[in-house]
Amino acid sequence: MAVDIEALRAVRFLAPLKDRDLRKLASSMSERKASAGEDLVTQGSGAIAFFVLLEGRASVIVDGSERRTLGPGDHFGEIALVLPDTPRTATVRAIGDVRLGCLAQWNFKGFVSDHPEVTWPLLVTLAQQVANTPGA
Repeated sequence: MAVDIEALRAVRFLAPLKDRDLRKLASSMSERKASAGEDLVTQGSGAIAFFVLLEGRASVIVDGSERRTLGPGDHFGEIALVLPDTPRTATVRAIGDVRLGCLAQWNFKGFVSDHPEVTWPLLVTLAQQVANTPGA
């Protein structure tokens, strides 16, 4: 099963893109499945990819405390798109079986060069995350 462009359309910073551009981005993404209890990313580990939750639910855990729950259409790992190898700021753990769309930083970098209209919405998304981070 491929990454559906409707799932990508739900990502706020990708909203300015046309269908053909979303299809191009979706084709550069890989799909990953995980089982309940599996860590999708781990706080403190290196980061090189962004994820869109396609099916299932996941928990965001920071310093051992659950901060929120993610569902289909939610995404995480935006910082990795801009600053690869920056340590993950949270652990994201599958609550049940999940299916994810994964985008590596090196695929996104070229895409943004060709589609600068996503730059400002991505900047807003990152700023909102920093503003919601305790101690930031």
